[in-house]
Amino acid sequence: MILDASALLAFLLSEPGKERVADALIEGATMTTVNFAEVATKYVLRGAKAQAESLSDRLPVTLIAVDEDLAVRSALMADLTRPFGLSMGDRICLALGQRSGQVILTADRDWLNVADAVGVQVELVR
Repeated sequence: MILDASALLAFLLSEPGKERVADALIEGATMTTVNFAEVATKYVLRGAKAQAESLSDRLPVTLIAVDEDLAVRSALMADLTRPFGLSMGDRICLALGQRSGQVILTADRDWLNVADAVGVQVELVR
């Protein structure tokens, strides 16, 4: 399963849906380095730089580097996702789901509007 930043943040901040994310982490979740950067950024902006630096060491998640294929896939879906306000980070996560065929776990309901159009499976954490 692929984690979006919003899903991992739900787990880390003990928000609704944290149990579903915990299950995904136990099962062996992945996420892109871009989406991980989004999560780490939240820590930095809240004054927790030390926690941001060690976050990847504390989480059982495999980080997938963004390569040319993911970048191009992300760009090619921009016209489909723009009406729903999805960011580049969102598209990168969707691109990984498109390439791998894995389900994407997110807290962002707008992803349901584009899932079929970009060829991914999305599951909401809440």
